[in-house]
Amino acid sequence: MAEPLVDRFQRPLRDLRISVTDRCNFRCTYCMPKEVFGANYAFMERSELLSFEEITRLARIFRGLGVEKVRLTGGEPTLRRDLDILVRMLAEIPGLDLTLTTNGSTLESQAAPLAAAGLKRITVSLDSLDDEVFGKMNDVEFKVARVLAGIEAASAAGLRPVKLNCVVKRSVNLGGVLDLAAHFRGTGHVMRFIEFMDVGNTNGWRMDEVVPSRELIAKIGAAWPIEPVDANYPGEVAERWRFKDGAGEIGFISSVTQAFCRTCNRARLSANGRLFTCLFGVHGTDLRGPARAGVSDAQLAEVVSNAWRARDDRYSELRTAQTAGLPKIEMSFIGG
Repeated sequence: MAEPLVDRFQRPLRDLRISVTDRCNFRCTYCMPKEVFGANYAFMERSELLSFEEITRLARIFRGLGVEKVRLTGGEPTLRRDLDILVRMLAEIPGLDLTLTTNGSTLESQAAPLAAAGLKRITVSLDSLDDEVFGKMNDVEFKVARVLAGIEAASAAGLRPVKLNCVVKRSVNLGGVLDLAAHFRGTGHVMRFIEFMDVGNTNGWRMDEVVPSRELIAKIGAAWPIEPVDANYPGEVAERWRFKDGAGEIGFISSVTQAFCRTCNRARLSANGRLFTCLFGVHGTDLRGPARAGVSDAQLAEVVSNAWRARDDRYSELRTAQTAGLPKIEMSFIGG
């Protein structure tokens, strides 16, 4: 492995999020509100998407530049046809930690094939256990039980521990935080609560909807005493805590109130092959064009290296009421 690729702030490139589709079967208030992503929304043509071969080629190049983890995202990645074939191709890259984030809507049938193909771990978005609140957050008609069945299927397939992500909006699902914590206590899975972020331009973000992690820590700690735990690795975004009674771990992602830009080691590759060095990016660097034009792996690696070395992203550290309204790429396009 080559020397770590670092930016001007000495942040190494270790984590790559690959969006495999811009489609989703949720119209969640967080990243795909129905007012924008309705029935007439023009999603990308299949020819615009990176092929499995192109994704695998780029993943190998990123691995050669020091990337240790690849996470498949979307949109909703399980809507990409034959996803298990892509997982099998990526799993052949030596030393790669291969994970996936999903809303769990189709996970019950896909968990076993994905695990058999070589997927290592999985993260499931789950914003509430209450069907009505779940529907408000995600604009779907099916029940929470469908997602819970997917989580159980993932666990049975060996994708343990499952990580569960809940984005907390004060006016919508704050009241269900303790229910989520209680449900997954003692299961071996890890429930994580995420501060509501101003991703994209369509989710109606307001600071008064943000519930600071410190408030959630106090709320959960009052019900079950918890204590902090050391990070698993440098740059881990979730602050780890554990229940003092031994009932497992819980996490908090303070992306608004305690920005972690200075340790960020993530890049994101959109479904159409644009490299973004920040979740709050706008333009990105085209990798699909050069790849389809026939440039060598070394030339593509140089494009990636130049983009990362020039990186000066610190959006969350600089966030204000004014910057929150600036144009950004949509999370449904770039992945979480």
